Amino acid sequence: MVRLPLTPAELERGQRLGALLRRARGERSILVVALDARVSPETLRKIETGRVATPAFPTIAALAGVLGLSLDAVWAEMNRPAPELSESPA
Repeated sequence: MVRLPLTPAELERGQRLGALLRRARGERSILVVALDARVSPETLRKIETGRVATPAFPTIAALAGVLGLSLDAVWAEMNRPAPELSESPA
């Protein structure tokens, strides 16, 4: 199976998801959170760093549950509009 390259918007959503999970994890270790969510620590690390920009829904749901995040909050963060880049005056 050939995976199509991710679009810039998909990459941005993945980075926002990773940042949200890192903030929610706080001082807890990746190992503890990953094991509690029944995902591998490597998977969680890749999601947090944006290397897995489109994780499977069950993975997101498990991590959200362990981190005390509602799926509505995760959805809102992943789908908020990207900030507009303002043009600098010439």
